[in-house]
Amino acid sequence: MSRIQQTFARLDGQGRKALIPFITAGDPDAALTLPLMHALVEAGADVIELGVPFSDPMADGPTIQRASERALAKGMTLRKVLQLVGEFRKTDATTPVVLMGYANPIEAMGLEKFAQAASTVGVDGVLVVDYPPEEAAKFGAAMQACGMDPIFLIAPTSTVERIAQVAKIASGYVYYVSLAGVTGSGALNVDAVAERLPAIRAQTGLPVGVGFGIRDAATAARIAAFADAVVVGSRIIEEIEKSTVETACANVRTLVAEIRRGVDEVKK
Repeated sequence: MSRIQQTFARLDGQGRKALIPFITAGDPDAALTLPLMHALVEAGADVIELGVPFSDPMADGPTIQRASERALAKGMTLRKVLQLVGEFRKTDATTPVVLMGYANPIEAMGLEKFAQAASTVGVDGVLVVDYPPEEAAKFGAAMQACGMDPIFLIAPTSTVERIAQVAKIASGYVYYVSLAGVTGSGALNVDAVAERLPAIRAQTGLPVGVGFGIRDAATAARIAAFADAVVVGSRIIEEIEKSTVETACANVRTLVAEIRRGVDEVKK
């Protein structure tokens, strides 16, 4: 059982829902990423999604695009992201880390080489935005062969057939994108999300995380009422943007702890 699976099993036994915050590795610079990761855990993160910066992040809105640009300008690469995870594992052997990014850096390294390197440093799952499930059997097999969970996105526009295809190769959890758009865009329609989840659960027994558009404790609580996990990204990046290097960790810790309290208002 992977660390991700263990985490969801533990939370299920406690009647609690997961909180999955996202930050971009290397934003605003590499020296702050590890302290931010630990601050997320201290604030109540169950899983960390660590963004691998990419020059053309097509699924991301302006906020996370800026984070990628800042990280790339400071020299962050996929190899350095893996090194950061290895450093994180020296003091945290339990919190699952999911890398979230795009195919190009992985293809440049080589899928098998990446899978082995990621597993060695302690990555638990990988979400590649532009690997469509119909073409991702090799990716899924490579991840699982190295003990990692391949995570996939499901969109409001996903057909039953597409969801079934995801269910065949995904493990760990699936990530439902609550908006038909990029990260940080649009107004979240919680009722529409709730109506969509039964169709997903009919195809897979994996936990369902919901992200895009969740910005505060109140919305997190509403999503946690029917989802297994709440994913928050752009709002955290915004907090980092308006903070100084000296205050970023404290400000992010305060924000995520508040969202954690919202998630914990809901009991299974």
